[in-house]
Amino acid sequence: MGAVKSKRMPRAVREQQMLDAAVRTFGQRGYMAASMDEIAELAGVSKPLVYLYLNSKEDLFTACIRREARALTEAVRAGVRPGLAADRQLWDGLGAFFTHTGRNPDAWSVLHLQARTHGERFAAEVAAMRAEIVAFVTELIVVAAREAHRDPDLAEGEVAGLAVALVGAAESLATWANDTPGVTARQAAATLMNFAWAGLGNLMEGRPWSAPVMSDELSASGAVDVVHGAEVSGPLQGTSG
Repeated sequence: MGAVKSKRMPRAVREQQMLDAAVRTFGQRGYMAASMDEIAELAGVSKPLVYLYLNSKEDLFTACIRREARALTEAVRAGVRPGLAADRQLWDGLGAFFTHTGRNPDAWSVLHLQARTHGERFAAEVAAMRAEIVAFVTELIVVAAREAHRDPDLAEGEVAGLAVALVGAAESLATWANDTPGVTARQAAATLMNFAWAGLGNLMEGRPWSAPVMSDELSASGAVDVVHGAEVSGPLQGTSG
């Protein structure tokens, strides 16, 4: 009797196996240090097969970025339940974000550390993911702010900068949490909520923080303002005795 042939693995499954190995290798060793030989060995395939499926190291890395970016954005969106209070939605979204980055540290390294520092092509892929998350957070904040202000026409531009700042803080905190033993996703999310929500909550209630007006700004603009309870018009004048 002839030998029994093993069932051939579907291409899609084999490709994901290669991407798994590539994400692990790129995440732990870095893009420049990672080799196609190492990735092929970890995936249990030949190097020519990796090239056949994914063309080049650059295309393989791009495929890794796209897969992991999609997984992260889907995790964040899935974690937020519409209809809840704004702070609860933000809390759930942050929890989903930190849970995903904590469970997939190699993927987060690929997205946050490697892709941004090895060429415009890779950085553009991550920028697209970041823009999607920022847009999602902006929408979440602006809806809550419109409800709080009872102003359906409140412009997204009023809170877009806050969303950018919040996402940037979450990215840095995720890297810190992954590098710090014992920090859980819940702790990371609570840290950022404590840092950000007081300001966001005040903004939504119509109590934003206002920067103090400096005397040189008043002098330059001739603006009318109130400094220490006194109205000032035009350049500040000295007081006579």
